[in-house]
Amino acid sequence: QVQLVESGGGLVQAGGSLRLSCAASGRTFASYAMGWFRQAPGKERIFVASISSSGGMTYYINSVKGRFTISRDNAKNTVYLQMNSLKPEDTAVYYCNALQHYLTPRAAFDAWGQGTLVTVSS
Repeated sequence: QVQLVESGGGLVQAGGSLRLSCAASGRTFASYAMGWFRQAPGKERIFVASISSSGGMTYYINSVKGRFTISRDNAKNTVYLQMNSLKPEDTAVYYCNALQHYLTPRAAFDAWGQGTLVTVSS
């Protein structure tokens, strides 16, 4: 199993940018598709973006398409989420997890990291 540690969140004004990182332990990181999820206050956690194991394919929900970019560095066991043109509705705790496939937006593991809080002020 892969252990995950998210970082990079913070407080930013609308229109600003943040880059989230997810550091994964374990030698099997490169064999997994990876995804970012977010949980807004009082709401369920939802899928946001995913990337294939090689990094060649990505997928985004419509509300972040064109603003967010997911990438990964398999040599560093790290997946990133570059978030531009942030909106107040992007405010949430962001989590990463492995996926069975980059087009299957369900976490492969039951265990989650602590997440990283992104707050976008208007």
